[in-house]
Order: sequence, then structure tokens, then C-alpha cells
Amino acid sequence: MDFRAVEENLRQSFRVLAAGRPRAEVAELPGVSIASLGAQFQMFNAAFLSAPVESAEELEERLRAARERFAARGEAWSFWFCEDWLTAGVRRRLTRSCQEAGLRLCAEMPGMAAARLREPKRAVPRLEYRRVGRGREIEDFRAIGATCFRVPLGWFSEVFDHAMEERPEFVCWVGYAEGEPVVTAATVRTPGNVIGVYNVATAPAHRGRGCGEAVTRHAIEAARREGDETVILQSTSLGYGLYQRMGFRDAARISVYNSEPAPGGR
Repeated sequence: MDFRAVEENLRQSFRVLAAGRPRAEVAELPGVSIASLGAQFQMFNAAFLSAPVESAEELEERLRAARERFAARGEAWSFWFCEDWLTAGVRRRLTRSCQEAGLRLCAEMPGMAAARLREPKRAVPRLEYRRVGRGREIEDFRAIGATCFRVPLGWFSEVFDHAMEERPEFVCWVGYAEGEPVVTAATVRTPGNVIGVYNVATAPAHRGRGCGEAVTRHAIEAARREGDETVILQSTSLGYGLYQRMGFRDAARISVYNSEPAPGGR
């Protein structure tokens, strides 16, 4: 599986979330894509590589270009690196170069892909699934996500705002057990029959019961148009074993570096 399917779907997910926001910016710089929501949550004011990096000097130039762009906007920001764009030598220098640009490592995730899912090895729980719109579902989606990803509810609510209904490319789901919201997931499609899975989160009291697998399978089936789509995701350490059992395999390596909050910025 080519890593580009993973990184292109990831970039597209940010572009979709940025759509229609007054402070957003989506732009292409030489070798760098910008997809910023203009949000308080700096993970969603993002830069990405969009072409190979052959030398440390090239990497530093792209970091400089992104840093200047966000400094002009007065925003704290993040750089999401698909490390497969980097030569081995540049990869070894990545953390040092980012530190020199004022960025610190905050997450490392394998990008995973599956051409088809394996049958579940155990019965998955029967849940009621509701697509997120403007009602109770968006509040439940935010509450679970803010808890599981350990961010302020206000930040998460700014990213997943009431205009989500107007962004049909980013399809969000909440799973309910006897009326209680217990799990979330979302999908984004990109050309080439690729389905990206995002925001898989299970309320702490319901972990270990198969809810994450159940909602992931539901979200994928709801997104399928044909039977041969490739499914990609970025896994946390918590979900890695589950995704392997479902048939996902490593296809890319994603590292995320955050800036310190910009003085006087948001």
C-alpha cells in the first residue's frame, strides 16, 4: 500500500474541516500544504509535506515557510509529517530541525491500511448508530471526543461546530447503548476509492467491550460505495492491536509536532 493514500486522505480531512470558516486558510506553498481552521486547538492549524524532502536544508526551508505563514496569522500551529516523504538522513534529523523551528513532538502514529476487513473474532455489541447533525448527536460526539483526546470541550466544539452538517464529506457517527452515547467515529473519502477513518473514541466506562470495533465497522460500511475500497487510518497505541486484528497493516508513519502557544495569539 502506497503511503500517499494515507497522507492525502489525512490532508483532505483537514481541508474539509476548514471549509466555510471565517478564519480558515487552505493554501499550497512549495512542498508544503496549509490547512488551518484558525482554531484555538493548534492541532487543527496544520501544515503538511506535499513532496519529497531530500536534504536537511530542504526540510528547514519548508519549516521556515510554514512557521512564517502561521506567525503572520498569530496562530499556534502543528506540522503533521508523513515521514515517508523524508530520506533516511533527513528523518534522523527531524526532531532536531523541528525543535530549532520552535516545535515539539506531541504524537507518533502508524498510518494503517486494509484492502478488506477480517471477520470479527468475537461478537461485536449491538449499538444504535446516529449520524451527527445539529441535534443531540453533535453534543454527544464532542463530549466523548473531548474526554478521550483530553482536550477542553470548547476546543473540540470549535473544531466540530454546528456547520458540520454542511460538510457532508466528513461523516460523523455516535453509537448508543440503551440510549447512552458510548462511542464515536468519522469517515472521509478521497479519490482512488480510499476511505479514511477518524475520531474513533470510546467513553472510558465502555472500553474493552468491542464498541470501538463495532463503530469502526459501521462507519466503513456506511461509507462504502463498492466492495474494494481501501480503508486507512492513523492508530493510537490504544487501538493498534484492534486494528491489526481487523486486518489493517502499517502503511505510513505520521509524526506530529506542535508549536508553543503564540504570544498574543489565540
